[in-house]
Amino acid sequence: MGHEDRAIELLYEDAHVVVANKPSGLLVHRGWDQDDDVAMFRVRDAIGQHVHPLHRLDRGTSGALLFARDPVSAAALAKDFEEGRVEKRYLALVRGMSPALGTIDYAIQKKEDGPRVHALTRYRTLAHSTVDRCSLVLAMPETGRLHQVRRHLRHVNHPLVGDVKHGDGKVNRHFRATYDLHRLALHASFIAFVHPATGVRVEVRAGMPQDLAGPLAALALPVSEELPS
Repeated sequence: MGHEDRAIELLYEDAHVVVANKPSGLLVHRGWDQDDDVAMFRVRDAIGQHVHPLHRLDRGTSGALLFARDPVSAAALAKDFEEGRVEKRYLALVRGMSPALGTIDYAIQKKEDGPRVHALTRYRTLAHSTVDRCSLVLAMPETGRLHQVRRHLRHVNHPLVGDVKHGDGKVNRHFRATYDLHRLALHASFIAFVHPATGVRVEVRAGMPQDLAGPLAALALPVSEELPS
């Protein structure tokens, strides 16, 4: 694989932090598997220095991924993540006609085989498809648990389309065959954090990749969010 094939879009960059737009199918960090091509390495190659991953996006999830460029910034942001001060928003294509809005308060694990702990996700429906029985949801997790958005939406009977582990195989096959959707339909569209050096709030949005934008367009669904006031 050539250098051009391993490129990654940088959404925000300064002396302390970098936000990249991770494609679906790419792991964040080699420690979570033995892949030689991971988002951390692509960002490192793009900026020419080691970076510190601060949070996890599942392999199938695309979107905004925050890295620190130095240990001091990494420690400050890691604490902000742990204490729920980093705001994250996800666009999720789910099965069925989801309610206009809701709050999911359902304990799940922080990691595999760990104890269940408090987990909270707020969501609102952006649109119902007029083409098939599905909805586009804006999910706003207030905690950071393993597969939280995926597990929470399944818990309220609206599993993500394309979710092999937590979704519906029949639905997934239908969307692959009919709408050419071959990935997990989850995109981290927005991240906001307090800059570790300046103390200023930084907001970064990640555009929808074509492998999800195409199927959403075929379903007559929007490919971006309108942030709540």
